[in-house]
Amino acid sequence: MINNLNFIYPEIFISLSIMFLLLLGVFKKNSTSLIYNLSIVFLIFTLALIFNYPQQSNVNLFNDSYKIDYFSSFMKILTMCSGIFVLITSSRYLKIFKIFKIEYSILILCSILGMMVMISANDLIVFYIGLELQSLALYVLASFNRDQVKSSEAGLKYFVLSALSSGLLLYGCSLIYGFTGSTNFITISENINSTQFGLTFGIVFILVGLAFKISAVPFHMWAPDVYEGSPTSVTLFFAVVPKIAALTVFIRFLYVPFINMIDQWQIIIVFLSIASMIFGAVAAIGQKNLKRLVAYSSIGHMGFALAGLSSGTNEGIQSSIIYISIYLIMNLGLFSCLFMMKRNNKYYENIDDLSGLSKNHPLISLSFLIILFSLAGIPPMAGFFAKFYVFTAVVKESMYFLAITGLLSTVIAAFYYLRIIKIIYFDPEKEKYDTDYNIGLKITLSLSTLLILLYFIFPSTLIEIVSRINII
Repeated sequence: MINNLNFIYPEIFISLSIMFLLLLGVFKKNSTSLIYNLSIVFLIFTLALIFNYPQQSNVNLFNDSYKIDYFSSFMKILTMCSGIFVLITSSRYLKIFKIFKIEYSILILCSILGMMVMISANDLIVFYIGLELQSLALYVLASFNRDQVKSSEAGLKYFVLSALSSGLLLYGCSLIYGFTGSTNFITISENINSTQFGLTFGIVFILVGLAFKISAVPFHMWAPDVYEGSPTSVTLFFAVVPKIAALTVFIRFLYVPFINMIDQWQIIIVFLSIASMIFGAVAAIGQKNLKRLVAYSSIGHMGFALAGLSSGTNEGIQSSIIYISIYLIMNLGLFSCLFMMKRNNKYYENIDDLSGLSKNHPLISLSFLIILFSLAGIPPMAGFFAKFYVFTAVVKESMYFLAITGLLSTVIAAFYYLRIIKIIYFDPEKEKYDTDYNIGLKITLSLSTLLILLYFIFPSTLIEIVSRINII
């Protein structure tokens, strides 16, 4: 047991940090800023602990129910970096909306702890504990701005629909336990009998629950309303971080216990992928609100990530991981631009509010241009390479229909990204936005824009890092 603890120092540290910050918030008055800054420091320290894992980084802990390997370490690093950037970009927004409270950063830490458990879970029960810890914090965060009806509505919608999806997922877990006699992924793979139809039902129910978490069609219905209604800083968190953990669970769940049943689950993933890509591309065209547009955009992007996952190869898995990494950078940049659309302490979220932005704010407009080109998959931006890797993996497995659908949906989606660029550069200008940006926002936007723009110079760096991930 003591040897096991050496590998879970990051989880132990973040758990103790949450307890310490809760006590600090109770006993020290006016400690919101201190707790917020300490949360960022604790996340950075947790990141350092993950980098400092013992050398034998491929171990199964606690009777094979918790796995620490290169894959889990990489995904945890992505999660930590996302959490840090979400916090450093959103403090000014929270203060203006008077929701800058001690609970905010503590809830984000709780959610990140749940994601860390999900990422390393090698057992259905451990995974479910992580999922619920993540989800409970997200329910509260969605409705954090309780003075706004839309925020309360977003929290309630997410809570009701998420509870339903958790119930379906738990039913799937019980079916798999009933037919294999275990909840452990390794034991399930040893006891599997592909002729048992109950197992297939179990896989389907679990995939429904996971598809809900990444807002894949047809389990996407919560995303537009929750994205629009939640505070923008929470929408940024929703759009990026839970998807990293959910994609990790997808990979771990499908490729460890059920790799031999690929003929039964592959068609489901292909359907989710095709439906998400098409719906995400078409439904976003009529949107006026940028946060709703980002919701439909994220549905489409998750379709591309699932396309790589459906290939049944290591290369496909690696392409999905590269896709989610680049998607994360693009969204951080996009939301940083949204945080800069502030005038007289009011934030603007509609596409029309970007009218003529290039006349008054040329640097923000240039960042918007680069990020939107990348989201549309236009070379030489990073988003083009992300899609290229996925299509390559899919075509190698002769899944031509999936690749053609992806290409067509990319062309359709390019319309609404290019329309925003047209509004920014060619429509009549509006009143100038405030320019009192905090340093965290400037760093995030500059870093994400440069990474997207200059990725084509060193594309092999990310490929080399991800190519060390071997699941099959």
